[in-house]
Amino acid sequence: MSTLYIDRKNVRLEYDAEALVFYENGERIGTVPLAPLQRVFIRGNVTLDTSLLGKLGGHGIGVVILSGRKAEPSLFLPRAHNDASRRIAQYRAATDPTRALALSRHVVRGKLQAQMGFLDSKLDTRLDARYEISRALRGLGGMLEQVAEKPTVAELRGLEGASANLYFAAYAALAPESLRFHGRNRRPPRDPLNAVLSLGYTLLHAEAILGAHAVGLDPYIGFYHAPAFGRESLASDLVEAARPEVDAWALTLFNRQELRADHFSTTGEGCFLGKAGRERFYRAWEPLAENLRKGLDAQARELLGLIGAGEAAEAGLRDAWDAFLADPAGGSPGSPCAPTS
Repeated sequence: MSTLYIDRKNVRLEYDAEALVFYENGERIGTVPLAPLQRVFIRGNVTLDTSLLGKLGGHGIGVVILSGRKAEPSLFLPRAHNDASRRIAQYRAATDPTRALALSRHVVRGKLQAQMGFLDSKLDTRLDARYEISRALRGLGGMLEQVAEKPTVAELRGLEGASANLYFAAYAALAPESLRFHGRNRRPPRDPLNAVLSLGYTLLHAEAILGAHAVGLDPYIGFYHAPAFGRESLASDLVEAARPEVDAWALTLFNRQELRADHFSTTGEGCFLGKAGRERFYRAWEPLAENLRKGLDAQARELLGLIGAGEAAEAGLRDAWDAFLADPAGGSPGSPCAPTS
């Protein structure tokens, strides 16, 4: 088990002998060893001390706290990767307009290809939605050909927005009519399928933050999603190509009746999963999450190569530092400590 989900009221967590210990009403009710854990998701009225957060961070375990009915995430990250050259390479790429545009095209291309892959997998099995799927595939294919031609990130965003409209029109045709899904909506979600997509995307985003942090990248410095206050922009980049996997999984939950309409409640604040529905959701989520983590890790490591990070970049920084130490007054234009005018 690499992930622990805690969704229970009035539970206290403590640390004892390399394990998480659960208490309810003062009574010890269970333990989970820390050794296999990589992340902990907490929802509900759970009490723990800051010293426990420190122990989790020291073991390289990330903590995600999901607050309120909307499951707004707050993250406590483990210690950062100790290769700072990776983050330096990331910052340089993000501030170079030409490289940022190239990396943005990479993000959009990956998302369009993933959307097309999912829809294409339904083309021969969902004859009732064949028209909508075929229409979307033609449109997405044409947009994919335009990605390399877009001269600015703003125009790429326009293309990606148009592709989302096409994609979700076909996705709506795949959804059971009983779910009343007519397109993507959020903040708040207004139907059961959108509620599942929103929670799935939230967890996916949290996984992307943890994945980027684990390989030594800064989750806040993105390319297609430009840095913005309070937004983990690189994580937003990384999740784009993974979203269709969550979309496919969400439909499967309803088609298999693992989730039903009676697992949700709708109020003026939106449509949300109840406790029984959340239990089913998390139980089904973890097998998907294992695959998503592998994909996010692969994307993050591919990005390291695209921005010129890794061993070659580290060697270059060491050479520049050695040159600076040999001649502190002079430096070199390419060194990280070169004097500026």
